[in-house]
Parts: sequence; C-alpha cells; structure tokens
Amino acid sequence: MTTREARTGGRILVDQLVAQGVDHVFCVPGESYLAVLDALHDSPIALTVCRQEAGAGMMADAHARLTGRPGIAMVTRGPGATNAAHAIHIAQHDSVPLILFVGQIERGMRGRGAFQEMDYAAFFGSTAKWAVEIDDAARIPELVSRAFHVALQGRPGPVVIALPEDMLVDVAEVADASRVEPVQAWPGLTQMAELQKLLWAAQRPFLVLGGSGWTTTARASVGRFAERFDLPVATSFRRASLFDADHSSYAGEIGIGPNPRLKARIEAADLLILLGARMAEIPSQSYTLLRIPSPGQTLVQIHPGSEELGRVYHPALGIQASPATFAATLESVQPPQTLRWAAETRSARKDYLDWTGQPAADVPGPVDMAEIVMWLRDRLPANAIVTNGAGNYAIWVGRYMRLTGARSQLAPTSGSMGYGLPAAVAAKRVAPERCVVCFAGDGCFLMNGQEFATAVQYRLNIIVVVVDNSMYGTIRMHQERTYPGRVSGTDLHNPDFAAYARAFGGHGETVERTQDFAPAFERALQAGLPAIIHVKVDPEALTPAKSLSQLRQEGLAAHKG
Repeated sequence: MTTREARTGGRILVDQLVAQGVDHVFCVPGESYLAVLDALHDSPIALTVCRQEAGAGMMADAHARLTGRPGIAMVTRGPGATNAAHAIHIAQHDSVPLILFVGQIERGMRGRGAFQEMDYAAFFGSTAKWAVEIDDAARIPELVSRAFHVALQGRPGPVVIALPEDMLVDVAEVADASRVEPVQAWPGLTQMAELQKLLWAAQRPFLVLGGSGWTTTARASVGRFAERFDLPVATSFRRASLFDADHSSYAGEIGIGPNPRLKARIEAADLLILLGARMAEIPSQSYTLLRIPSPGQTLVQIHPGSEELGRVYHPALGIQASPATFAATLESVQPPQTLRWAAETRSARKDYLDWTGQPAADVPGPVDMAEIVMWLRDRLPANAIVTNGAGNYAIWVGRYMRLTGARSQLAPTSGSMGYGLPAAVAAKRVAPERCVVCFAGDGCFLMNGQEFATAVQYRLNIIVVVVDNSMYGTIRMHQERTYPGRVSGTDLHNPDFAAYARAFGGHGETVERTQDFAPAFERALQAGLPAIIHVKVDPEALTPAKSLSQLRQEGLAAHKG
C-alpha cells in the first residue's frame, strides 16, 4: 500500500486502477466524472475516446478477453449508462470480467428526479454480478478492490460502479489497495481419479470446450491431453480459438448451423466432458443435445462457478475449477492401454475437414462468401484476430475460418449485433502488431459504425469486411420460415460503405465478384489505414446451405401441411 496522502476522489480512483495494473480505459466523456478524466491526464493509463457508450463498453469487453484482466469502461450518467448496458449484457452472457464506471448526480440531489438521475443498482441488478454506488471517497480503494475480486472470481462477469459527481471532488486520506489476484478453486485428487475412471470405462467420449478464464498455458495443456487420449474435441459457440483447428483431434464448433455429423457424435457420446462450457441454448441446439436435468450421456462438467454446476444439467461428476487450474492437473490423468475411440476421433476429424473444406454448390449470385473466408484463412497470419457481431453472415465465418492461434476470436455468444467493429478497435489498441479483421453484416455494422471514426482517430489499420445483402438477414430467415412471403420490417437501404470509409479518412473498397476480393484485401492492407471492404452479396445467398427462396418454399410447405 502507498503512504496516505490527501487526494480527491477522482485521483484516488485512478490510482486504484494503476495499482490493479490497468493499462487502458475506454470512455465517452461526461461532465459527471470530470474529476476522473482530470486524474487520467497525468496517469500512465492509455485512454481511448469512443463515439458511443455501447462501443466503449464492447471495447472494454474485448480488452478483457485478450488480456484476462477486467476491461474498464467509463461513461456518463443516464443515457450514457443505458447505452453501455448493451456491453454489460454481453459480458454477463459471455462470462467476461468487465468494470463499468458510471458518473452519477450529486448525493444531495438523489430522489428528486434530478438531471439524468438513475438507480444503477436497480437498473443493472439482473445483468451485473454486482452494482454499487460509492458515497465516501475514503472507501474507493476498498470497493474498487472488491469489484476486481467479483469480476474475476467464480464465473467471471461485469460489475457496475456509480460515482456521484460531488464525491469525486471530495478529499480523503486513504491508502491504495493491493493488486487483486483471483482466488481460484482447484480440482481435488479424488475428482481427477474419478475422471480417469470414467475415461477408462468409456467407449465414445467427447470433450467440449467453452467459457472464459483460459490462458495460453491452459490451452496448450488441453491440447496435449487430447493428444495423449486421442479424444475428439469440439469448441462451444464462438469459442473456436480455445483449440487449434489444425490439431488432429479437432472436430469443429457446436453452434449455429453446426455440422450435422458433429451434432450426432455429441448426442451419441457415452461420456461428455464440458470444460468451462455451460452448454446454453445455442451450443445445446435449443437444449436438445442433453436431456434436462439428467443427460443421456455420462456428464462431467468443469466450471469455475459453483452455481453453474447442476444449474441446468445434473453432472455425474461436477468439478469446481477454472479452465486454467483444471488444465494444470491434467497430467495426473493417465490414458487406458487401449484407446477404443481412436477410429471415432479420426472419423470426426475427417468430417470437420470435409465440412469446412468445400463451399456449397450453386451459390446464388456472383459472390461466394465461403470462398472469400477460405481465401482469408490461408492468407491471414496465425496470430491474426478475427472479430464479428451477429447475423447470418457470421455463419460463413464460423464454418470456414479454421482459427489456429490463441485468443484469435472476438465474438459475442450473446448474439449481440454491433460488436465486431468496437472489438476490432480494442484488439488493435491492445495488440497493434497483430492483423485484425472484422466481419460485419450491413445491419450489424451500422449498429456501431460510428466507431470507425475511433479507428481513424487512433490510426488503427483494421480491415472491416461489410457483408451487404440489404436486409436484416437472420430476422428475414426466421420470417420466411414462419410468415413466408410476408416481408415486413427486414429490408434495408444501405449507403456506399466504401465511400463511408473514405469520408472518415479511411480506405474503401467495393467487391461485387468473388475474384475481386483478394486484390481488394491486399490494397486495403497496403493502404495502412482503417479500411472497409464493401462486399455486395445476392439476397438469395442467405445461408451456406439454403437460399432465401428455398427457405420461403419450406415455410409455405409447412403452412400448407
């Protein structure tokens, strides 16, 4: 702890962030926390000024995913906080440690309906792990320390701290708190022995990886474990970078529109090991892969949050541990003399390579997104970072990209639109040496398209691939299935996204044929500027497997039936 000295609340707060090793803050400024902005002026913490609070929060979320420490966002009261709620929801669903600091009205005005007044504990109560308002500047070190503990421990997640404007200019004498390192549960020897026993008895085991709290060491340890046991491995929805796609055990991602053969293998497994994964709605295929509450498979679930063990599925063996602590004990588990499932692992691997190796035939229109993604996976360096938000365009990325590097994917399991661009900005701020490519649909991009200005301001040479089919594609897909031919509320009239990039001071390209993408990408890379490649796709090319017309015909047939 530092020597006590009189400091303003704003200075005390910033000093706590420095003590916690925070190197970056993402913000939209507000008069409600000017004292904090002033203290940041003299601090070693880098500041990224964003164009909207959702973008700032998503950047902090992406920062946390890349570093393993809580991402920090600062926003003003009222509208600033409600905009940032978008990122709190993402962090809660995706188990990401995030701390949101929100400016607040003066303490003496509470309860009067003052300008932009809100009850933040009530507003964020259902999404944040903890929401608190600091009334006393002397308690800032205590409560910020607690916030880091809460965000990091158990199942990681978001914390919201409200900062009354007058509290931040109060002066207090208080020591700084020490750096927080999360207390993590470790597997017991008996639990690891039981896991070995279950593996030795299994005929068709399967390992699914997910969740957060992973380290590069843990990722490598799980890779060696899969190798020693010759286990088939899948990653959960949008967690593909937890396992090397080139590994001989990798069988693919279980998410939206998965390989039917992968889905069948998980259903047929007699031993299913979930490491860090919750197997929520999307990876569980709307809760059909495992029976609730007692799965048909013998279930082993490893999760850092005790509240998640047995929450939906009753495990035969539940282990409270983070992926990092569990992976550190895997060397104690020995394989049986005969790996009875080795042929199944080879078959699962072949299924994955087949599924991701060839684009579908007869793609409508002159642009084939499968070929574009396949070209990129061969062109991008192994440590490239790929980001995306939500929409049907992301199905091509999830199916064909084959990520090999650690922490190479930033994408929300919550299905949040608008995430990809802010995540790309944060990724380039955190790791300027890495190539960063963002995929966004036309609707998805314009949810937070203003953050392209942030990329230009900080000279971040990200490349954004805007996939434009002039509609909210996912909603149209469901609409055609349920109300075929009755198009309502899903058409979009879009700008020229390449011109949009140039207007901000970036580089813009337009692609209307598959063969034009590669040279456009190379020009964007050589420009050294933030770039947008506007890829115009046929509206009929709605999914890799089915066209819009096919979905409509299926909907009509179902209604007639």
